[in-house]
Amino acid sequence: MERQVELKEISDGKLYGLDDLVRADCAGCAGCSACCRGMGASIVLDPLDVHRLCMGLQTDFETLLKSSLELHVVDGIILPNLAMSGEGEACPFLNGEGRCSIHAFRPGICRLFPLGRLYENRSFSYFLQVHECKKPGRAKIRVKKWIDTPEPEAYDSFISEWHYFLKDMAAAVRESGNEQAEKAVNMYILKKFYFEPYPEPFYEEIGSRIEKARRLFLP
Repeated sequence: MERQVELKEISDGKLYGLDDLVRADCAGCAGCSACCRGMGASIVLDPLDVHRLCMGLQTDFETLLKSSLELHVVDGIILPNLAMSGEGEACPFLNGEGRCSIHAFRPGICRLFPLGRLYENRSFSYFLQVHECKKPGRAKIRVKKWIDTPEPEAYDSFISEWHYFLKDMAAAVRESGNEQAEKAVNMYILKKFYFEPYPEPFYEEIGSRIEKARRLFLP
């Protein structure tokens, strides 16, 4: 989900790569769960997020939709997000002590915070959101260590490919002006990228699925 704001209004004015140091380390948050509440439908999940959740919780996407996820339209494409609920609209995976119960396989947006991504030229850079995390005195940490994801270079490539794939699909749907085409695209994305489980290696499989979808729906 893209925010339509000026970068200078929300960042320190710098762009970061995986090997750069950024002042993002909150030292484990110590039970502060402010970023896990009141987020509405903004914690949108990509296929790797759902794959990790399914593996970590030993479940499937359909079951998650009945308990902790919901579907919303994001820029013309139906995508899943964490379903905030209860007092303070808390994340469904937040425990009574204000700690993440799925930390080892938490979604990418959660790994990222308080960093964001600036997408341009079919790629992206990281930036620090200076008004989001309320913890004072955050320490510097290397970006790749902060996002805590195996194969960080492959992960970045996937994130970029997925982002621009969705943008291209959304643009094609808008240009067609065809409700049936829009429905077909959305059903295909949900089925092929979320409901169908992934074998290992994930990145090779997701690349094949994106390539096939492009051949089917994009000129």
